[in-house]
Amino acid sequence: MSTTPDPMAEIKASFFLECEELIEALQDGLETMQDGTSDDEIINIVFRAVHSIKGGAGAFGLEDLVRFAHRFESVLDGLRSGALLADDGALKVFFKASDHLSDLVAAAADARTLPDAQSNDLMAALDGLAVNAVSKTVAAPEIAFKPKAIDIPRDLETDSPFELPQQSEPRSPDLTDGTNRYQITFTPSFELFESGNEPALLLACLQELGDTHIQCDVSQVPDLENLSPEMPHLSWRITLDTQAAEAEIASLFEFVEGLCTLAISQTDPQAIPPKAAGETPLIAPGVDTRPKQSKPVVRVDLERIEQLVNLVGELVINQAMLSQSLEKAKVSPHSDTKSSLDEFQRLTRDIQESVMMIRAQPVKSLFQRMSRIVREASASIGKDARLVMSGDATEVDKTVIERLVEPLTHLVRNAVDHGLEDPSTRTAAGKSAQGQVQLSAAHRSGRVIIEVSDDGAGIDRDKVLRIAREKGLVAPDIQLSDTDIDNLLFLPGFSTVSEVSDLSGRGVGMDVVRTDINALGGQVTIQSDPASGTRFTISLPLTLAVLDGMVIEVATQTLVLPLTLVIETLTLGPADVQMMRPGHPVVQVRGQFVPIIDLGRVLGYRSALRNFDGAVALLISNENGKTAALIVDDILDQRQVVIKGLNDSLYRAPGIAAATILGDGQIALILDPSDIISHVQTPMPSDRTPKLEEAQA
Repeated sequence: MSTTPDPMAEIKASFFLECEELIEALQDGLETMQDGTSDDEIINIVFRAVHSIKGGAGAFGLEDLVRFAHRFESVLDGLRSGALLADDGALKVFFKASDHLSDLVAAAADARTLPDAQSNDLMAALDGLAVNAVSKTVAAPEIAFKPKAIDIPRDLETDSPFELPQQSEPRSPDLTDGTNRYQITFTPSFELFESGNEPALLLACLQELGDTHIQCDVSQVPDLENLSPEMPHLSWRITLDTQAAEAEIASLFEFVEGLCTLAISQTDPQAIPPKAAGETPLIAPGVDTRPKQSKPVVRVDLERIEQLVNLVGELVINQAMLSQSLEKAKVSPHSDTKSSLDEFQRLTRDIQESVMMIRAQPVKSLFQRMSRIVREASASIGKDARLVMSGDATEVDKTVIERLVEPLTHLVRNAVDHGLEDPSTRTAAGKSAQGQVQLSAAHRSGRVIIEVSDDGAGIDRDKVLRIAREKGLVAPDIQLSDTDIDNLLFLPGFSTVSEVSDLSGRGVGMDVVRTDINALGGQVTIQSDPASGTRFTISLPLTLAVLDGMVIEVATQTLVLPLTLVIETLTLGPADVQMMRPGHPVVQVRGQFVPIIDLGRVLGYRSALRNFDGAVALLISNENGKTAALIVDDILDQRQVVIKGLNDSLYRAPGIAAATILGDGQIALILDPSDIISHVQTPMPSDRTPKLEEAQA
């Protein structure tokens, strides 16, 4: 038995998606105000975001959300009127209110409720700001009031004492620039006011679309003795000259759909609307009210995009199979068939890139979540910290964004808890009392680089090494470099904190970070300096679907290397290889000595080569600037390959990122050269040195 989808459920889901964008705009506005910019436009953006959430929540009967948003909106209205200043104290309350508003939206989406105490405490703080704003205003002098009798003109046709007279001078706007004229009739119902919506704000949103002529129809207002204060009697007639489409006009009223009577019709541009005598325009003359042209957006379920990505992956595989079949058939490269195949390959790549762009999203939403982590973490341990973001428009695969939440949360909390000093220590060291955590993202060499840094005192390496030796993680006679000591932080169970707190001290965190990043096919590294603080760098593949790879052969095994990491290929001669020390050969490339890594030996496919004469080497550079020459037996091809993630039940060997299916149906492992370089070049205690080889043996 088939079930028809609930249209209200779809509208409600659309509302919650809209809330995510509104909360993002709210956070952006508050952060801009924190930077010292509090102009009217920024304040209006913040106010409209809260108001829109309240209006939509009222339409769906989400009372807890409406109640809190209404209180938040009322205080922001004081900010708009100038009665309240956006100082540090007010902004701290606004940020907390924004975070709680986000929690209420999430709770409403999951059909659950939050404890009233959380909302009540924040509403009390908001009320405190409102009271403070009122106390700062100057009381107006008392004015003696005396009613005055006036004659009210009656309209002969409607017999209503409230009909407004006609405008004496008609308008004649220039509508030759693509502007259309619409007549709109808006009549709110009792439920619209009950849900917390305000017609005045809806009309103000209309004004942002173009030149408006608004007239209130009071013809249905009864005599005073028959007036019911709870029932609405007003309606509005609006003439709107705009370049916006009718659908865009209707979208302003989507949150009050069913709560009002709305009629929109396009009229003759030469029709002159009536204007009430003495009417004051709501928009100052000369202000450009034409709407900003925004690109239309279509919301698509992620599962549909995933299905499309998988189909494109299969298309790439089939294209590779077809190409290999033609090569086996020895088809001439100048034939029409080969030319058609080349065109097919180009179209396949274009389709693949377009699909990847569909699934890509800016990391802005992820970074904003970290802003809340910094505020809450610094408040819980008595530190003053602020998050500074850059590159938040960098686009990353959506699945990567979701899986980065936990490792980034650990890194940001670690920066606040361990990296930054307390205010008194910072002041004594000549630093500002407020610590700074920086979060940045960028595309670099075909990968996504995300950095979390702080301006603290850096890693206490003596303490880290002492604790590692006390726990038996490092032998007493082993000498480690600074980089090796820093990497000890990633060992499971390692912690430098003696007392357990809400943020740290349980021996979990940094090892989870490395595990999660490795699961994404990425790497995380540390750089620390006592003078400048600590920086964690996360390097991730740009996409999790398709990559340009170099197909190589090592000990009869077919493997794939990401092409973006290959600098050049070398054929080694007898005089090219030198031995720095036994078992550590190097090759000189343009004045630099580069370590040689025998892939066959490292991966456990064969014993180590004793002679590198005539060997093929791939010069590799990872995101940290480390280079190495990987010895391979042969280079077979260069092509796009589809990444197939390894099942969690399989052992994730060091140096192996994923797998792929080649054109002949053969399965090939995709290597992670950065991981191989890190494992081979990082000295470990003697009892743990052959870890990489043992994993493959």
